[in-house]
Amino acid sequence: MDETARAFIAKARSLLTEEYLLKIELCLERLSDEEVWWRANAESNSIGNLLLHLSGNARQWIVCGVGGRVDERKRQQEFDERARLPREELLARLRQTVAEVDDTLARFETEHILERRQIQGCDVNVLEAIFHVVEHFSMHTGQIILLTKMQKSLDLKFYEFAEDGAASLRLSGG
Repeated sequence: MDETARAFIAKARSLLTEEYLLKIELCLERLSDEEVWWRANAESNSIGNLLLHLSGNARQWIVCGVGGRVDERKRQQEFDERARLPREELLARLRQTVAEVDDTLARFETEHILERRQIQGCDVNVLEAIFHVVEHFSMHTGQIILLTKMQKSLDLKFYEFAEDGAASLRLSGG
């Protein structure tokens, strides 16, 4: 079980820090502050709101729920924000949160992976909490990619392909 738990946590850390965050960064490189706060309609979230929401969710579930820090999240404010915070500030918040999540997971003792936690009113074990954050981050990363493509009408070209057909995530915009 310990080896499986370590592999699971390592993959979660990799997806959050090396794949999803990188894709979000590449999207934000192409957008202005105004475009980050664009919304398709009143019922839709802007990329800015999604960035605040990703920070709040990952912090609540991992840093606080798994890591034991005090949870001071005000979830609805993530969606209500209309102040048009600069994209660099939003990205700095998200990077800080992902770094704290990564640190929490790096220090986590895997023998506790099935321990129960109360997070956002849910009774979950640590494995479920980590899985929730990875899945949630993936879903909203996809929305950020779609909103970027809608506004910019371009192929984001996230992947480079080797001669053997193997894909690797681009490390910078292009």
